[in-house]
Amino acid sequence: MQLYVGCAQWTHAAWPQPSRDKLRSYASWCNAVESNTTFYATPSRSTVESWAAQIPPDFRFVVKLPQVITHERRLNNVAAELRAFLAAIEPLGPRNHAVWIQLPAAFAPTDLGALAAFLHQAPREHRYAVEVRHRDFFADPRAAGNLERVLARADAEWIPFDTGTLFARRPTSLAERDAWMKKPRVARRTRALTGHPIVRYIGRDSVDETVDGWTYLVELVISWLSEGRSPTVFLHTPDNVEALNLARRFHATVTAAVPTLAPLPDPLDPEPPTLF
Repeated sequence: MQLYVGCAQWTHAAWPQPSRDKLRSYASWCNAVESNTTFYATPSRSTVESWAAQIPPDFRFVVKLPQVITHERRLNNVAAELRAFLAAIEPLGPRNHAVWIQLPAAFAPTDLGALAAFLHQAPREHRYAVEVRHRDFFADPRAAGNLERVLARADAEWIPFDTGTLFARRPTSLAERDAWMKKPRVARRTRALTGHPIVRYIGRDSVDETVDGWTYLVELVISWLSEGRSPTVFLHTPDNVEALNLARRFHATVTAAVPTLAPLPDPLDPEPPTLF
């Protein structure tokens, strides 16, 4: 039984990391990561090979599709771009846990045909997970049901981005104000569609508020584990300074209730001693 936890990035100026091999260092703290960098461009194969060389076999990447596929083309006529992307990330092998399809807020229930066609044609050797931000998917049960049916046909997951804690009270810092401007404000989802649910949770600058806000998520993850599911939870804060510690704290909180969980690795020293 294993719970995967991680952050929205594998490097941060405030984290205790070496000057090189930052992904290797990160992978000693967490066992999963969101790969947001791939949203901006398809990485070179050599870059992905360097990632693969720094992570253990059971590490999980959730790799975001490039914006040219999801935002510019809106999933239409992207077969060549998708093939190039999947070829580039091939060195990750099974550590590529899911291909993350983050759709723009303008992608509405009326656009579900494009998603259905995309998932139908996508190579079946990969797992897919979809994040939608249009409010109708959260406010209209019929729209939500139609999306779930599209995803079920491809055994794809719906990734919720839980911003409830962030929006629980007005921002008190520049980072929180920026997050208020950029993050989606939608209803909380607690339904898993597959055996591999993925949740993105964003808290606040305050560690205590962030922890208080994830109580429901701890209980939900414990329930999923009891059902034989294998969840992945990504912990965000507005500035992500404490995200690395929070990911480990979340795992420890679940482990207290499920002591049979596989442990996280022991963090590496950021700068190992040298002979000179």
